[in-house]
Amino acid sequence: MEHKVNATMPGLVARVVVNEGDKVNEGQEVAVINCMKTEISVTAEKAGAVKKILVKEWDEMQVGDPMVVLEI
Repeated sequence: MEHKVNATMPGLVARVVVNEGDKVNEGQEVAVINCMKTEISVTAEKAGAVKKILVKEWDEMQVGDPMVVLEI
């Protein structure tokens, strides 16, 4: 089953801190969004393995945009 980790704030992707194939725990940081010079951590709501990374550094995000797909 798949679960998408979505952007929680609008802004630019500052960095993605996971790689495809990585195992992540619930609450673990997977990416960081820069919003008005403030870095906002984006965390996984569920534990799983990173199946696909949908964003790269400097991509513009809106609230709810999918960032990472987890296999749970």
